[in-house]
Amino acid sequence: MNDKVDLRSLFPDELKSLCGELGEKPFRAGQLFSWMHEKQVKSLEEMTNIPAAFKKKLSENAELVTLRPVQVLTSAIDGTKKFLFECPDGNVIESVWMQYKHGNSICISSQVGCRMGCRFCASTLDGCVRSLRASEMLEQVYRIREITGEKISNIVIMGSGEPFDNYDNLLKFLRLVTDEKGMNFSIRNITVSSCGLVPQIKAFAEENLPVTLALSLHATTDETRRKLMPIANKYSLNEVLSACDEYFEKTGRRISYEFSLVSGVNDTREEALRLAALLHGKNCHVNLIPVNPVKERDFKRPFREVILDFKNTLEKSGINATIRREMGRDINGACGQLRKSYLEEGQERSFEITE
Repeated sequence: MNDKVDLRSLFPDELKSLCGELGEKPFRAGQLFSWMHEKQVKSLEEMTNIPAAFKKKLSENAELVTLRPVQVLTSAIDGTKKFLFECPDGNVIESVWMQYKHGNSICISSQVGCRMGCRFCASTLDGCVRSLRASEMLEQVYRIREITGEKISNIVIMGSGEPFDNYDNLLKFLRLVTDEKGMNFSIRNITVSSCGLVPQIKAFAEENLPVTLALSLHATTDETRRKLMPIANKYSLNEVLSACDEYFEKTGRRISYEFSLVSGVNDTREEALRLAALLHGKNCHVNLIPVNPVKERDFKRPFREVILDFKNTLEKSGINATIRREMGRDINGACGQLRKSYLEEGQERSFEITE
């Protein structure tokens, strides 16, 4: 990281201040903002109505962060695309583009790696290198849009990293991506996923942003949750669920509870009944995720009939539940797998898996 100003992470008023410092008129800030977030350009050179002398000053004092696509994999099964992007400092991050009947969803990363240590996740195996800047989160959206040429209907911040462990940059990203003079993305079509950082969930509830919160639950007892998620050693199930209740009360947004089903760990009918009891009376939805096997762990996904029985048990108890459709199974679909295999190979390959 250098010490230059990160242009793409600046709000309009911050751009105005920068223009003033560099001896330029305030209206240039609006032009810069439009080029970066509405037109989503990759270089200062593309900004045709910005004077050359000002561009020179900008290049000396600031940087326009752009991500470089290193690999783009396309699933032969369902058309899902997985992207590996290189950040300006050489770190690599991954993002996913998924096609659904209701539109296209993208899943972006908030950190390089993750320090939360969830046992079933490849993202966390090498720890967290650093948090992403708002510009690097935005760039995942912009470059996916550019490469696919497709409209994006939903943004899910559920890739590598814990978004609330990068709280300030997350907020900046949300405000910039939804700015009406930029991409003008609907805030209601954004989901933020957390493993359960209670103080940050409570703080986020106060931000007055109608974002959907997805909570990684994965267990119905503190004992089992601690085995799967180290964060459970810090915050109990009661504390986490109470914070989610508070979030719903403040925002009116239905909570999505993520539940990774691991064979022999949390996939029994008894577990489903306990989950139904825990969530009874809450305005929520349960997303059942058959665990993606990670070679460094010995977790296995349950048989299909076990997964269906778990879902049916929840529904009979009055809990809305869906089984997440598997996307990109043939292209390192699990979170963090593509980045990990790329780093292990230690070489650059750019290719697409096609039919």
